[in-house]
Amino acid sequence: MFQTSRHSARKPLMTLMAILLVAGCSATVERPAEPPSPTPSASASAVRSATVIENARPGTPDWRVRHRGAEHEIEGFADRVSVPPGESFRLYVSTTADRYTARAFRMGWYGGAGARQVWRASGLPGMRQAPARTIAATRTVTAAHWRPGPEVDTSGWPEGSYLIRLDAATGGSRYVPLTVRSTSTRARLVVVNAVTTWQAYNDWGGRSLYRGPGGFTDRSRAVSFDRPYDTSGARLFLDMERDAIEVAERSGVPLAYVTSADLDRDPHLLDGARGLVSLGHDEYWSARMRRTVEAARDHGTNLAFLGANAVYWRIRFAATPLGHRRLVVCHKDAAEDAHTVLWRATGRPESSLTGPMYDCFPSESAYVVWRPGNWIFKGTGVRRGTTFPGMVGVETDRVGAGVPRPMEVLSVSPVDCGGRSTVAHSAYYTVPSGAAVFSSGTMRWVCAMRGARCGHGVTERAAAFVRRATGNILRAFAAGPAARRHPAEDNLGSLGLAGPAGG
Repeated sequence: MFQTSRHSARKPLMTLMAILLVAGCSATVERPAEPPSPTPSASASAVRSATVIENARPGTPDWRVRHRGAEHEIEGFADRVSVPPGESFRLYVSTTADRYTARAFRMGWYGGAGARQVWRASGLPGMRQAPARTIAATRTVTAAHWRPGPEVDTSGWPEGSYLIRLDAATGGSRYVPLTVRSTSTRARLVVVNAVTTWQAYNDWGGRSLYRGPGGFTDRSRAVSFDRPYDTSGARLFLDMERDAIEVAERSGVPLAYVTSADLDRDPHLLDGARGLVSLGHDEYWSARMRRTVEAARDHGTNLAFLGANAVYWRIRFAATPLGHRRLVVCHKDAAEDAHTVLWRATGRPESSLTGPMYDCFPSESAYVVWRPGNWIFKGTGVRRGTTFPGMVGVETDRVGAGVPRPMEVLSVSPVDCGGRSTVAHSAYYTVPSGAAVFSSGTMRWVCAMRGARCGHGVTERAAAFVRRATGNILRAFAAGPAARRHPAEDNLGSLGLAGPAGG
């Protein structure tokens, strides 16, 4: 939500080899050998072992885009947002170079390398694709008319979050993100890549859900996955998600991977899951996404929101020429579409799920600990009043009336919100099913894991604090319904926050 304008309120596939033969070029395709993947019925200990074994493999430190090159030197997208292991996806690539290389990196810990290369294809024929098109009715930017590139087989790729790096022979590089989604989430913590939010902010082609050439009123009313992402190709993943994934994989807890679109696709996706982890910015939710997550919580699945401003805009999905759920529809104007507006405008405020709810943009404040004895802060060495500069921003949440109870406020951080005095809260609540819900209340929770590299005055001390607290949450949530061992100790009354109890 961090732009000021927001407040105005399958075609048949050829094999990769066939494409290369048709193009008359030679290419090298490399695929490292993989350990066997656990079956969907594997026990939690077996899944845990798979996570540990995968991260013990040699990593690939050279996964980053070092040089983007000129505008449109190389860029691309995938025709699938997520695929189960062993299924193929198609790359659509535009480049001014005559050849390019594609490499797939699985993101994780890997002893600090941060990723492991699982696939590489070199000598791919390049082509400059046609310019983007805009669908007038919804101002949707699309590149669905591009000629398809190589089909990529994911056999042997472990479940996880991936970046496909496209390297032009002329030196420029961009990413294409992809999730190899888990075939089962049972007995695991489920990491959610917030692809609907990535796409909402995607300015590629000159339009997003926030703006167009004429500003906010000229914004897209629907945004398509049938186009590259702007800047590096993975801006929000790198800024808001990658560091938390590294912490989760390093912890060794059993993990599953899905996208926000998958939560809409399968209402039983979270059956048997120990917990769900929403990362740094997870703002755009459909009704089916929300029902899936609320049902899981009410059956004992823990939830962690490691950001702020989650579950803010209500969306719906539609199809594009390349497949189902490849269009995110959000008009942001009830006069145009009464169903794609703020969740709180529908009578179902986000707070009934997240606890704290969106309150401020922009903010730039220190994080102030209020409940140092809570189990989440164990081993961090904090006291009441311990502060971490710069950790609260750029958007923040606070606890209001009608939230789920019992709720325990963990931090109370004074915030100057453009001249309005307010506070930001981290909070923890529990429900009768035994599930527990944590919300960080700040969009910089994941960023702070980088320490000084986060900027904003965030320190290495803050990084140690957030990483330890996050590890505590992950391990407790992976053990099952956390309320049974860690019931929330309601303190809203002592903070003057006790209004009518919510659902």
